[in-house]
Parts: sequence; C-alpha cells; structure tokens
Amino acid sequence: MFDELDKYKSNGHFFFSADDELSTVCNAPKNGVGIYIVYALKGGKIELIYIGSSGKILQSGHKKVRIGGMCDRLVNGKQFGDARKRSWKTKLISEKIEALDIYWYETFDKANRDIPNTVEGIIIQRFYEVYGVLPKWNKEY
Repeated sequence: MFDELDKYKSNGHFFFSADDELSTVCNAPKNGVGIYIVYALKGGKIELIYIGSSGKILQSGHKKVRIGGMCDRLVNGKQFGDARKRSWKTKLISEKIEALDIYWYETFDKANRDIPNTVEGIIIQRFYEVYGVLPKWNKEY
C-alpha cells in the first residue's frame, strides 16, 4: 500500500503484546529519525491503526534526534494520556488486541534526506485516500 517506503533501507519491525515490556521488544533506532506504522492483530485480522513520526530537521539541514531516538519516542512518547509503554498495554486489553506489529523506517539518514513529518503526512494521506478516515488511533492530523 505504501510503495513510498520501499526506498528506506534502514527499517525494521517488532511485535508487542500485553505481556511484553515495550522497552525490551522495541528495536527502532536510538539515534534515528523517521516514521512508524502500527498494525493491530486481532481475531485473525490485521488493521493499520496508527501512523506517527519522530525527529525534526533543523534550519541548518541537520536532523534533531530526541534523546533515545525513534525507540524512545515509541516507548515513552505520550498517547492516550500516558507513556506508550503503559497506554498501549491498556489499549491492547480494552480493545482485545492480541498484539501490535510496529514497522519503522529511518527517513533521514546518509541514504535519504526526507523530513519525517512530511513522510508521515504522505502516508496518512494515502491511507485517507483509500479509507476516507484517519487510522483508528490517529485522532487528528
């Protein structure tokens, strides 16, 4: 669905269930910036439920990496009023989601110079064009 992401060679994914510690299973870069896409695995189905980004680009053209990079943004970033390491566990239980499958892509590195927020917007736009709504956990864009 997102051919735009094929060019990002620094990428990966990991699974997270209510029994896991997000800080343990997260394999996103600790010094990178980019986007992440979260899929819910529930009842034998897969649903894209969230698209986010981490990092900024400074006026100088250099990347601004949050301490701990994309990994820290995924683990400690706020969502649903709490750090994801706690709020995602709560959501998995309340929504009866078996696991999350989180894909991440470094968009600004030696090979690519794509601003994370821009790539996030493009991917959200593609999703919106197909479904007419934002992903379930994206409240606004």
